[in-house]
Amino acid sequence: MGLAWWLVGLIAFITIIGIPWGKACFVMGQFSFFPFGKEAVSRDILNQSGDIGTGTLGLIGNIIWFVFAGFWLAIGHIISALACIIIIIGIPFGFQHLKLAGIAIAPIGKTVVTNS
Repeated sequence: MGLAWWLVGLIAFITIIGIPWGKACFVMGQFSFFPFGKEAVSRDILNQSGDIGTGTLGLIGNIIWFVFAGFWLAIGHIISALACIIIIIGIPFGFQHLKLAGIAIAPIGKTVVTNS
């Protein structure tokens, strides 16, 4: 699924307007390769101040994202989660895929941090 995130990021970089989505794709793609001990949090909560990705433009960006790529990436993560949960040893990976499916719906305005 990390490769799928990176592929969507490359497609987003083709247009200049897609660069913010592409950047988020590469961050979330790396996060999907190593999800344990990390979580995605909203930047306005983390920094105690808003920015362009956490305001109204971020909401509009997330809606556009959901229509073009977020829905499909979320479906991919859900299918991967079901495949992992079928076998007992894959249950932790399945839960991580479910976490990533939620992030795939609206990644703009979020950043990945290490759990402490």
